[in-house]
Amino acid sequence: MTARKTAAAQAARDAGLPDAQVHVENFRQVREARRAELVEDYVELISDLLTTTGRARQVDIAERLGVAQPTVARTLQRLVRDGLVLQKPYRGAFLTEAGETLARASRVRHQTVESFLVALGVPPDIARRDAEGIEHHVSPETLAVFEAFVRKSRG
Repeated sequence: MTARKTAAAQAARDAGLPDAQVHVENFRQVREARRAELVEDYVELISDLLTTTGRARQVDIAERLGVAQPTVARTLQRLVRDGLVLQKPYRGAFLTEAGETLARASRVRHQTVESFLVALGVPPDIARRDAEGIEHHVSPETLAVFEAFVRKSRG
């Protein structure tokens, strides 16, 4: 390492910045969570619509996500390609086994984060809204701690 790079690395450590490789890993993890977030939101919503109304039409998905129908159509095509969704003409979207498994896991994560926030004293309506974003960015290790905290607070 050159003297300039060594000095820069030392200055970063002195300023409280993590090692560059740690920083890289942190940002990589966030980018991956953002990519997964959209997929998880779609499959969870499709599952919920199928359970409550018996169908998951593009128009219903667009309305609930607050996006345009062409956006939903493009995303559904990608989910079909990825093996998570099946589309049937005039009947809407259906989840494959892999899609339903992902929807269940996402729902459990959401409920865990929401319960954790409520246990901390966050009002339920705010906890529900905040959990919608947090659920995608929580590591399995942190989620396990949330679950333990919720169990302990109930018991």
